[in-house]
Amino acid sequence: MSAQLKGISIPLVFLISCILLACGGSGDYSPKPRGYHKITFPEKEYTKFDSTCPFTFDYPKYAKVVPDQSKNTEPCWINIEFPEFDAKLHLSYKTVGNGARFYALAEDSRKFVFKHTVKADGIGENMIQDTTRDVYGIYYTIAGNAASNIQFFLTDTNTHFLRGALYFNSAPQIDSIKPVLEFIKTDIEVLMESLEWKD
Repeated sequence: MSAQLKGISIPLVFLISCILLACGGSGDYSPKPRGYHKITFPEKEYTKFDSTCPFTFDYPKYAKVVPDQSKNTEPCWINIEFPEFDAKLHLSYKTVGNGARFYALAEDSRKFVFKHTVKADGIGENMIQDTTRDVYGIYYTIAGNAASNIQFFLTDTNTHFLRGALYFNSAPQIDSIKPVLEFIKTDIEVLMESLEWKD
């Protein structure tokens, strides 16, 4: 019986040794980087949003505009949903009324943006001034793994104030959402450039 065990154990030891040597390699093993699905983007085509709200803008045909369903929603609070990308642009409208209210609304928008500084790698601000359309505001880009990477507000400073914030329905990972973020960023810029107030 011991002779049989010796006969079996020699090939077994040899096999295990070969496996261990094969797995050892040079010791410079590094895991493959995580792969992401290839994304096929739709063609850019836009249509006009026009409703009883005091503003109009262009938005992409592959998105849909739906009323905001949150608990404290107000008239003309809407969401632009991007179902293909599991993303949503929240738009909230307020009337200004006076200078003090305008500054309070602008400061609230700034505070919402800077709440993301914990996760943000940086925050960029671009001023918007279009005297032809009477549209002014600030466009914020938030770098890094923040919950919202794009926020903005647009106003005429006297009557209208529209705030926007883009969110993805997933944990923030900038590496995985970056191509989609860049794609939707163009749509947000088209919205801002086409926004017009109604009298």
